[in-house]
Amino acid sequence: MITVADPALRAIAEKVETGERLSFDDGLALDSTKDVLGLGRLANVVRERINGDNAFYISNRHINHTNVCVNSCRFCAFSRKGKDPGAYTMDIEGVLKEAHKYDGERYSEFHIVGGLHPDLPYKYYLEMIRRLAFEFGHIHLQAFTAVEIAYFAQISGKTLHDVLTELKEAGLGSLPGGGAEIFAERIRKKICPEKIDADTWLATHKTAHEVGLRTNATMLYGHIESAEDRVDHLIRLRKLQDETGGFLTFIPLAFHPGNTGFSRLPRTSGQMDLRMIAMSRLMLDNFPHIKAFWIMIGPKLAQISLSFGADDMDGTVVEEKITHAAGAGTDQAITKISLKRMITEAGRIPVERDTIYNVVSA
Repeated sequence: MITVADPALRAIAEKVETGERLSFDDGLALDSTKDVLGLGRLANVVRERINGDNAFYISNRHINHTNVCVNSCRFCAFSRKGKDPGAYTMDIEGVLKEAHKYDGERYSEFHIVGGLHPDLPYKYYLEMIRRLAFEFGHIHLQAFTAVEIAYFAQISGKTLHDVLTELKEAGLGSLPGGGAEIFAERIRKKICPEKIDADTWLATHKTAHEVGLRTNATMLYGHIESAEDRVDHLIRLRKLQDETGGFLTFIPLAFHPGNTGFSRLPRTSGQMDLRMIAMSRLMLDNFPHIKAFWIMIGPKLAQISLSFGADDMDGTVVEEKITHAAGAGTDQAITKISLKRMITEAGRIPVERDTIYNVVSA
């Protein structure tokens, strides 16, 4: 029996040992327990059952082609309107120039997301992917959140299926998990009322899976959502994964309130960050990987999270802008050497991967 101090976790520990799926009420117990170490032990059992001692990382770059957005999400510090100070939009040549910025260094992924620009046509995004795929055929293109994909469908008059098929044919490799925020409708109305609803986000990922694209999923926590909202979010993701099996990784995203409409709120605590990672690993029994995004929680806590359910520390990143616009104090990049050292110090085996978890080097 896994040792836990909280009596409320003992029945859950029995389920974890036998591989039984956890319920909504179990999720609430995980979210409220004061026995964070016991919670971590439970999550670590599942983590090691699925991934052993492996801890994954990737050599990747972030490219944000525009911060101009038709939406005005209250939690976002990155977006601008067209004439705002700091607003920018790259043309295709500008995107390619940015992609070539670190030529000579080895990357296996470009991570590309941006705002919902009011004037860029759908063909701009297709051409971006085509040109990048042609010039960087060895680099996986993980691009465009479900919010962007739905917007492309809207401005083009095409179906989600057609948009995703055309982008895949142009060279798109997978979708990131952004834009999920929190699925609860009453919360979305307060933090991102113009953004697509949860059903559309889920339908977009389901369609991506149907056309053969793997995707990630996220949850933004630590703002005005409740424990019930967080558990509901995880269960809805789990349900879709049961149907399609198309999700690769879940990434809990710690809310950064700086320069947002919620700047009065405190930052998430280390205790909450570890709790969300552990709870995610336990509730999402059908997700292969749980990521500790060091950009948001810091590299030291990400390192500790490798004993709280996480098996992935993301990667080198190189020039992350979105979280830093909201006041992130972490670096905008980290070296492979540093990632490998942190993983090894945590007692895990560093494994360099590509976007879809093929081993690059061990």
